[in-house]
Formats: sequence, C-alpha cells, structure tokens
Amino acid sequence: MSKPDKYQKIVELAKRRGFFWPSYEIYGSEAGFLDYGPLGALMKRKLEQKWVDWFVRREGLMLIDTAVVAPEIVFQASGHTAHFTDPVTSCKNCGRKWRADHLLEEQAGVSGEGLSLRELESLLAKRGVRCPECGGGLEPPQVFNELFKTTIGPYAEHVGYCRPETAQGMFVNFKRLNDLARGRLPFGAAQVGRCLRNEISPRQGPIRLREFTIMEFEFFFNPKNPECKRLKEVEREKIRLLTEELIRRQVEEPVEVTVAEALDKGYIKAEWNAYFMARAKQFLNQLGVPDENQYFREKLPNERAHYSAQTYDQVVKLSRWGYVEVSGHAWRTDYDLRMHMAYSGEDLRVYLPYPEPKKIKRKNLKPDKAEIGKAFKDRAALVLRLLELTPAEEVAEALTSEGVYRLRGDGETYEIKPGQVSVVEEEVEVKGERVLPSVVEPSFGLDRMFYVALEYAYSEREGRVVLKLPRDLAPIEAAVFPLMAKDGLPEKAKAVFQSLLNHGFNVEYDEGGSIGRRYARMDEAGTPYTITIDYQTLEDDTVTLRDRDTWKQVRIEAGKLPQTLRSLLKGEMEFERAGAPL
Repeated sequence: MSKPDKYQKIVELAKRRGFFWPSYEIYGSEAGFLDYGPLGALMKRKLEQKWVDWFVRREGLMLIDTAVVAPEIVFQASGHTAHFTDPVTSCKNCGRKWRADHLLEEQAGVSGEGLSLRELESLLAKRGVRCPECGGGLEPPQVFNELFKTTIGPYAEHVGYCRPETAQGMFVNFKRLNDLARGRLPFGAAQVGRCLRNEISPRQGPIRLREFTIMEFEFFFNPKNPECKRLKEVEREKIRLLTEELIRRQVEEPVEVTVAEALDKGYIKAEWNAYFMARAKQFLNQLGVPDENQYFREKLPNERAHYSAQTYDQVVKLSRWGYVEVSGHAWRTDYDLRMHMAYSGEDLRVYLPYPEPKKIKRKNLKPDKAEIGKAFKDRAALVLRLLELTPAEEVAEALTSEGVYRLRGDGETYEIKPGQVSVVEEEVEVKGERVLPSVVEPSFGLDRMFYVALEYAYSEREGRVVLKLPRDLAPIEAAVFPLMAKDGLPEKAKAVFQSLLNHGFNVEYDEGGSIGRRYARMDEAGTPYTITIDYQTLEDDTVTLRDRDTWKQVRIEAGKLPQTLRSLLKGEMEFERAGAPL
C-alpha cells in the first residue's frame, strides 16, 4: 500500500482536528461542498480578516455586502447567461459527466482552456482520453452553463441566479458607491461572500468547490488619467510572470522582473493592476508561500473572460496538483458599467468638473433609429444605448478605414455600417465631462487560500505533526495546562485560562493525558503557545511558556502573559526575549 501524500495527510488532519470535512457525510457526501469545523471556522474568519486588513483597510476601500441571488437581467447585462460556460463530456459506458478540458489536461498534459468544442473533441480522441471512472469512451463535448438557476417568489417566469462572483453587486451599486466617494476617482469597493458555480466534476477537495467564498474588489479609475499614485511603493518589487508571449513560445519558466520593468516592457497593461499584483504576491508571502513557489500566468485571449482586456492568474505550487490558481487579476475596462448602463438606462458615468469652462470642438454620433431598427430588430434599443456610450471619434475612424464599426456588448458583436449612423462636429462650451470609469479586479479564493495556508504550514517532527500556521491565523492562540490534575494546579490553571479569555484571546484549557500528549495535540492544531502551570507557579506565580515551532520554553510571570502573548502574536517580540530560558 502506497504511503499517503501530503494532501492526504492534511485532509486526514483536517477531519480529525476539525478544520474541514465533506458536507452531508451521513448521506454519502456531495462533491463540491465543504463544511468547516470548529478550528476551520475560526481560521477562515481570521484569514478573511487578514485580507480585509491587508487590502480594504490599507488601500482605503469601501467594504460592502450584497445579495447572493440576483434577477436574470443582471447576468444578461454582465454576459454571464451567454458566456459563463464550460465544456462537458459524458462517458458512453457509465454515463458519468466530466469537464472535457480538465480530462485533457489530467490525462494528456495538454491545456484545453479556451479551445472550441470541435478542437476539444479532436484532441480527446487523438490523445486517447478515457473516462476516469470506468475507462469508457467519451461523447463529443457540449456547452454547460455553470450558473445556479432559481426562481424568485412563486412565479416560475421570475428567473434568478445565484451569483458566481461578488463583482456584479459592486457594479449595480456603483451610483451609490460613487456618491459615497463624493464623485472622486479613483476609489474601490470590496466584498467577501459566498458564491456558487455548478461545477461539472469537482474532484479536488477544497480546491474546486460548487459553493465557496470569494474575497474581491473592484477598483475604479479615470481611463484618461490611469496613473497609479502608489506605484512607487512597489515599483522595485520583483514578481514572476509567465506572459502570453512566453506561453506561445512554449516556455514554462516564468521571467522575474520588477513591477516597473513589467510596465515598461508592456507585460502588464494597467498600472493599477500591476500595483495590486505586487500586493497580492506580498499577501501570499504572509501566508508562508515563498516567491519561488508562486507566479502570475497571463491568460491567452481565447482563455480570458468576455469582459477582460488582460488577466493574470496568481498561481501557487501545491504538492499534489502543481501550480493552482488562487487569485485572478483582471482589467475589466468599462465593460460591466457600460453594459449595466445600457440595460438599466441609468447613467453610471462620473462627472469630473474642469477648473474653468472651456470651448471645445467635439464629434457626436447621430444614429438613424429607423435603420438601426431594421438591422437589429429586438436588439435595436440595446444597440442605441451602447452607441450613446461609444466615442464618436472611434466610430468615425472605423467607418472610414474599414467601412464598418464592430460594437461590442452583452457578449455579442454588432456591425454598424455607414447609413446607420452619422458623425457631426460641433463647438460647445463645457464645464466638465462625464467619464465611464475603467476597472481592475483582484479576486481571491478564500477556500483555496485556506488550504494553501494549511499545506505550507504542515510539517512533521519526531513522528509528530507540527502545523506552523502564521500566528495571526492560528484558531487557538494559546493553551493552558496544569502539569498534574491535583494539588491545586487545575484551579490555578483555570484562573490563568479565564484571565486570558477576559483579555480577548482564543485559548483552550486541557488537563487530560500526559503533558507531552497535550503538547502534541496543540502542535497539530497549530496553537503557537502553550502555558504550563506547575508547582513552582504556586510558589512564585511564574509559568512555563512553550513555542510551537522551536519547542523552546521560557519562564515568565503569570501577570505578564496577556501583554507578552499579544506582542508575540503580532511579531513584535522574539520568543527568546519573552522570559528566562529553561
């Protein structure tokens, strides 16, 4: 029998100690769903708070919380009803359904992301890809929409969808958020919340779930003034990039460059995206992931979401699956705001006043509504609203050079021809301008980062598990033990335990079994510090403080425990300076 790999060991530990386990176990479980136990729920909230501190507080973002279910029109506008799809294939023998591109990558080592159904079908056959369950042949791939569909209220025609991302909640609330930002760009809005994607065949534990938590924010900036004012803080930070050019040349090793170099060379198109990518790399460092085990992979044009002008995935090396995406960094341009403006009829532009009025010559589009109606029929109203948001100069140039302007919207492209619009120039006095902001979106998978933190913390010493979690993520911050369960030691230990509780620490009391066994239990739970009450405590009110990672011990006064623990957990004090060494 083969030895369990690191992933298996972590899953066993997670179940045994209460970090996580499969949902609905008494009914045989349901793939793609995960429950967090007592330790996991605490750690998950700490990881969420760490992200909020790192991005929301430090970057001055607005944290909001929006509904999980949205009416159908929201996802029609965003393009998800048309484009949030993946290729599904089924076994001719057993009938099991699988995600076709994942099977191709797992069994043939070939990326199937972004391929057409016909290309996938050809490669599956050519590479001899079979059903993982029974080895049977596969049906031709079909399109499968991953949105969870529901109805709102008692009316079947009132269709809604569970959100697959938190982003749309920020876009549809843009008017209110802009008011709260007092009409000043740039600004950002963030959310942490549950999302649902009806994954075809989730088989990677916490890595691929149907219900999961996303931490993401939308950062809005003026496309005419796109400079990142905080870029100097990170311009010398080194990041590793696997660019589109390297991927096309079949180069597998990413290039290491500074943020400034990445922008100068055109590897990253938007300064704000580069800035937040650097911050994301630093955040992974905080979870224990070194630079050499993470990089950013650029998505090819056929892999990118319909709203994206450029996307980089932040990937982290894991023991079983190799490099796995943990965050995505998309430059969404003004796509979402433009589409919601077109569908809702609400003006989502930001008014930016000039220092003083000025006269300008500007081109205006004059659509011929009758011609537009003939050409686009039931889509005519949408096309007219989209044209209102399109720069007249852009249309005029395309009509002159190509004889057609390709208008992009709701996942479709509408060809505007001469005769359907005219362009007129006029001189006007203006006091300001209305701008539709551009958007960069850093999006982080909380559940994946939770597992990443566990894997990079997992270690073994002398046949025992030591979970070296970052101290600010440890679900139990300290444990209190009486050396013996007699002679007044438990009473003193419980008093110390209660004192630490009163000071706001997550602390556990344990008097069962030998002291060595109790230490071992806390080490595998990731508890950074243990406090032992012994007979000397009864004499001079000092206790033994033990460090999880080094197993070193110091002697300190019981009254100094709260202050000392707080300094240790914040990284403000080295353990050896906490007290007298033993």
